Amino acid sequence: MSPPNHAATAPAGVAPESAIPDRASRRKQFLIGAGVLLIVLALAYGMRWWLYGRFIESTDDAYIQADSVTIAPKVSGYVAEVLVRDNQQISVGQELVRLDNRQYQAAVDEAQATVASRQADVARAEADLTQQQAKIAQAAAEVDGARANARYAASQVERYAPLVKSGAETEERTAELGNAQTRAKTTLAANEAALRVEQSQTVTLKTRVEQARAQLEVAEASARQAQLNLGDTVVRATTAGRVADKGVRVGQFAQPGTRLLTVVPVQDLYLTANFKETQVGRMRPGQSVTLHVDALPGEKLHGVVDSLSPGTGSQFALLPAQNATGNFTKIVQRVPVRIHVDVPADARPVLVPGLSVMVDVDTRELHPANAHNAPNAPSEPSAQAAAGATHG
Repeated sequence: MSPPNHAATAPAGVAPESAIPDRASRRKQFLIGAGVLLIVLALAYGMRWWLYGRFIESTDDAYIQADSVTIAPKVSGYVAEVLVRDNQQISVGQELVRLDNRQYQAAVDEAQATVASRQADVARAEADLTQQQAKIAQAAAEVDGARANARYAASQVERYAPLVKSGAETEERTAELGNAQTRAKTTLAANEAALRVEQSQTVTLKTRVEQARAQLEVAEASARQAQLNLGDTVVRATTAGRVADKGVRVGQFAQPGTRLLTVVPVQDLYLTANFKETQVGRMRPGQSVTLHVDALPGEKLHGVVDSLSPGTGSQFALLPAQNATGNFTKIVQRVPVRIHVDVPADARPVLVPGLSVMVDVDTRELHPANAHNAPNAPSEPSAQAAAGATHG
């Protein structure tokens, strides 16, 4: 007679006795495998932290920025035209706003008329000077003629003096020749005096010419200023970018310096990250940066450390902290770090100043090779001097 089959007669829902050790063995193997996997993951994470993670400095106190330009007129006037719209992309030199230029055009016309009048004054003064030089030449010729007459009269007196002594000529003839000689000398003296008078007038006329030319230069300068004012009635863009904060309207009266709109150079974005003072010890210009922009979830951008601020943010606050008064509580300060951002073409329409960014700076290289190419990077001697001062 065969033995009874206990497995067949086991109550329903109760596992056989041989299945219990197998299940415990599988659970033990699973726990061992899971432990080994956790240990491997922990070692891998620790190795990664030791080789890479401990050199990464991160902060979420970072924002995209751009050096925006406020557009304002140089002259006053009523706004005649607004040539751009909100958020429009513009280029350097593009016309943005036109002011009513009628009064400035009238000033240009008046200045040009003044220039023409001053040019006529110069021409008249130069003509007077030329005429005076002709008078001087005429007076000099008269002096030469009078001098020749004086010499002739003197020679006649000398010629007839022996004849009078010998009785060949009368004394009346000698008297006539002496009188002629006296008149010739007088005429010569008068002509020489007239020549000196004419020559003295030359200095006055030359001074008048210089004065007329100076007045012409003043008029030309005024004309150029009037032309500049006329040109300034057209407000142009001084930098490329996008129009923002447009508050100008047609018919508005604009004064010099009145803000009309703002141009944001979105093509020249940069990042300002405010790191804790405990994080910047190994930061240097040229170190690589990984950026996570909230507006672009799942995408990574890259950049380079451009420069570190010469002081903490509190040093440039409107009311700097004065820690020498009252009780003191140490607060970790933050240092602004400027980062150059490599913006891909597809991300340019989205990235605008003010967006929040998560920044990871790789500080493994204390002297990165591209630090010398980074803008505002200190030269090697100055960097060594700064390091020496820090250790000191």
